[in-house]
Amino acid sequence: MSPDQLTPERPTAAPASAASVADTPGSSPARRTRRAFGSQQLGRAALVFLMVVVAVPFVFPIWWMVTSSMKTTSEILSLPPSLWPESPSIESYRQVFELQPFAQQYMNSLYIAVLVTVGTMAVAAFAGYAFARIRFRGSNALFVLVLVGLLVPSEVTIVPLFRMVNSAGLIDTHWPLIVIPILGAPSVLATFIMRQFFVTLPGELEEAGRMDGLSRLGIFARIALPLSRSALAAVAIFTFLKSWNLYLEPLVYLSTKSNFTLPQALTQYVDAYGGPIWNVQLAATTLTVIPVLIVFIAAQRQFIEGLANSGLKG
Repeated sequence: MSPDQLTPERPTAAPASAASVADTPGSSPARRTRRAFGSQQLGRAALVFLMVVVAVPFVFPIWWMVTSSMKTTSEILSLPPSLWPESPSIESYRQVFELQPFAQQYMNSLYIAVLVTVGTMAVAAFAGYAFARIRFRGSNALFVLVLVGLLVPSEVTIVPLFRMVNSAGLIDTHWPLIVIPILGAPSVLATFIMRQFFVTLPGELEEAGRMDGLSRLGIFARIALPLSRSALAAVAIFTFLKSWNLYLEPLVYLSTKSNFTLPQALTQYVDAYGGPIWNVQLAATTLTVIPVLIVFIAAQRQFIEGLANSGLKG
């Protein structure tokens, strides 16, 4: 018998199976997926928490306004202040309509803001398209001259505008609050936004329209204008907010309570000593904010897109 036959065979190590390799710590795809999912969830939770913290300074004034409108004046001024009324009441909302013709004033602001918004959108769309797509001598210089209107404060022009309105016999009417914003400096920003959007439109679209026999007006109405919905939404929000919150011009042009707009109306809720009736003022302010929130929520996506598009090309 040879020496090799006398030596006992040594057991050989079995090769590691794929399952055992897969079960080793840190090497399982399932475990790696769970870890990645956990990290993603943790990051999302941290982001949500951060957004909530950042939103507090913006949400708290609205919360305070709404809750204080259901408090008494003594409770509003009490220390320490309460975050929720002890006995919520809507009595102040009833007084809003009793102390003043608030419904009429509400409608005044609403129809003025709608007319100014629609008119400004039309003027800005035509002017922005002309500056962006129609080449004529001095177009750039004229556009810079139009932009200068952004640098002129309304307080500087209010006296000459008042003299013009007075000479036309339009004092204590809503015409100055409609015509001047549409044709004056407030429409400059809208024209700038529309011009910046129309600059980004490819020239091939106009060439295709001309090949189809469209005129310049047809190209604008059937091609350029339908594509400018995001820019128009941004213009609509800017213009509506400015007209809705306008205070100086109505204060100068209007003198009759039934013709007042909401910013003027909010200052009229005072007691016999001239002090503000806080709960009634806050109730009126709460009712005033509702249309602004509706407009912004309905068009916020187009608003953001319009802001982004307004700075792409110059």
